[in-house]
Amino acid sequence: MHDVRELLESEPEAVRRLARRRYTLRTDVLKEAHRRRTQALEAVSGLRAELKAAARSHGGGRPSPQAREASRQLRERVQQAEAAAHSAEQTLTALLLAIPNLPLDAVPEGHSDSEALEVRRGGPPPAEAAGARHHADLGEALGILDSARAARLSGARFTLTRGPGARLERALADFLLDLHTREHGYTEHSVPYLVNRATMTGTGQLPKFADDLFATAVGDRELFLVPTAEVPLTNLVAGEVLDAAELPLAFTARTPCFRAEAGSYGRDTRGILRLHQFEKVELVRICAAGDAHKQLEVMLGHAEECLRRLELSHRTVLLPAGDLGFAARMTYDIEVWLPGSNAFREISSVSDCGTFQARRAGIRVRTPAGKEPAATLNGSALPLGRTLAALLEQGQRPDGSVTLPPALHSYAGFSQIRADGTTD
Repeated sequence: MHDVRELLESEPEAVRRLARRRYTLRTDVLKEAHRRRTQALEAVSGLRAELKAAARSHGGGRPSPQAREASRQLRERVQQAEAAAHSAEQTLTALLLAIPNLPLDAVPEGHSDSEALEVRRGGPPPAEAAGARHHADLGEALGILDSARAARLSGARFTLTRGPGARLERALADFLLDLHTREHGYTEHSVPYLVNRATMTGTGQLPKFADDLFATAVGDRELFLVPTAEVPLTNLVAGEVLDAAELPLAFTARTPCFRAEAGSYGRDTRGILRLHQFEKVELVRICAAGDAHKQLEVMLGHAEECLRRLELSHRTVLLPAGDLGFAARMTYDIEVWLPGSNAFREISSVSDCGTFQARRAGIRVRTPAGKEPAATLNGSALPLGRTLAALLEQGQRPDGSVTLPPALHSYAGFSQIRADGTTD
């Protein structure tokens, strides 16, 4: 969320930057809401001062009936003014919660992933697409993916893995968590998969993406299934003042992710690329605002290292302003090569959110100048399903078998899945 005074003080610049992501900032509406809140707060302050002055004027003695009635009426006016101030505050907050983050000037122009700027490539050269099989066909043939039974259980956009497929997913999670905790310095967490509205609002999922979330209730409590571990991990320090000497904080967790995928129907309907439920290892870093760009590059390196260790062909791109996520001011996507689709497809997004989420969640840093909003960053490293798809497609062999990279051999307990579904 933005500081309304900062937005209005930098009005031309804020309007320009938001226009890059096709968002029109209505400064007239924002100014009026800010004016009404300011007036309402001033009215409350003035009436409270009157009430205190009236109490002091009695000097501890018993007030007259007329004075008591005047005090009663003044208290009613205070209550009415407080209600008006609360309403004005809610109106302004609702406006601010709907405004996306301001893209950095280093972010390229454009409005779709096709306009992303390629930064570098990694891993082996992309495998030949001619004759390559799609991971859905490979998985079904090997007996490790079963979309038909998943559909009977839950409907479209669900899948299940079994045998070596399920074992490989578990191996991937263990490999990724070991890499991030033992070598990259992240602290692993096991977090709740159900969170409240304040937690969702803190990272920007609400109110913007209400249609993409799965909502439920426990008794009279409204809860939401997490769309990513970014939500609980970032909010671990919500409302806290952090010691600058202890930053950056680095958190990781493996969680299921639940997404309604509203508006995406018809896209990626085959296989395991776009599901209502999938698992992911997430990275979150929290730092001082001035350290955010450095930490973005650090986190990007951690995500890229996953793909290097897995020997997967990939490329890193810088997203254009119009394709940024709501809370991000700069995002790198890492795209993995899928020969069965003859395309690079996103496998990780690594984002710098600046102070946007920290303002919403109340995360601050104690500095010599006072308490200031922290910066938050997040990245996928990696989603298990998409990584499994890449391993199948890039590891496929002419005889129908799939070989695994050496980094996974000890974790999985096998080095290949034969064409008949057995392992070696």
